[in-house]
Amino acid sequence: MILELDCGNSFIKWRVLNAAVGGLISEGVVDSDLALLESLRAIDRLSLGKCRLVSVRTGEETGALIDIIEREFGISVIRAESAREMSGVRNGYEDYERLGLDRWLAMLGGFHLASGGACLVLDFGTAVTADFIAADGEHLGGFICPGMPLMRNQLRTHTRKIRYGDLAAERALSSNAPGRTTVEAVERGCSLMLRGFVLTQLEMARSYWGADFAVFITGGDADLVAGVAPEARIVPDLVFVGLAMACPLT
Repeated sequence: MILELDCGNSFIKWRVLNAAVGGLISEGVVDSDLALLESLRAIDRLSLGKCRLVSVRTGEETGALIDIIEREFGISVIRAESAREMSGVRNGYEDYERLGLDRWLAMLGGFHLASGGACLVLDFGTAVTADFIAADGEHLGGFICPGMPLMRNQLRTHTRKIRYGDLAAERALSSNAPGRTTVEAVERGCSLMLRGFVLTQLEMARSYWGADFAVFITGGDADLVAGVAPEARIVPDLVFVGLAMACPLT
């Protein structure tokens, strides 16, 4: 069995694959190293042989998690690293090591799924990112802005009268009509900002490539913007697609 980990700033996304056929055995999202161990221990007949990991956390945090995995399951962990070029994609950052590894792997995955055509990769997580990859594999650059969790938390933190829970936030997003309560106004306003971001990225992609490009949307809040780009392909595990390319296991 193969354990794959995508360690973000807020959560760890994990999945266990059947090494022989590549099929999914189990998956989940947790908020701590301990919760990850508990989730894995709960899998019936778990027998891990290999692990690959991508992390945007500090070296110390990532190293601690790797130590835990290696001690607990007696396996080695392969960690994705930055590269100037890989699988036909050329990193467009002036300092390629400064590009977030999750973005890099999502680009590798998107370009692969686009079968070598131009593509726009949109990731809606804690932060929102957009990256443009031309048909020749050249990364033209991208954008980063606050995602739904950051926008929501900033308003909650810095505005005294904005206080509501996650359940109220979920209910508020059942419509895009102007809000008649604070929670509706905040949640729908932030949602519309994300939708506007998508429209801007699509407009820019068309200025580059006309209609000849693919769009991939990933991340926990992908569903909030899916209706803005009906031509887009939602790929929840796009980072894992790139991780398999960057860290092949033989």
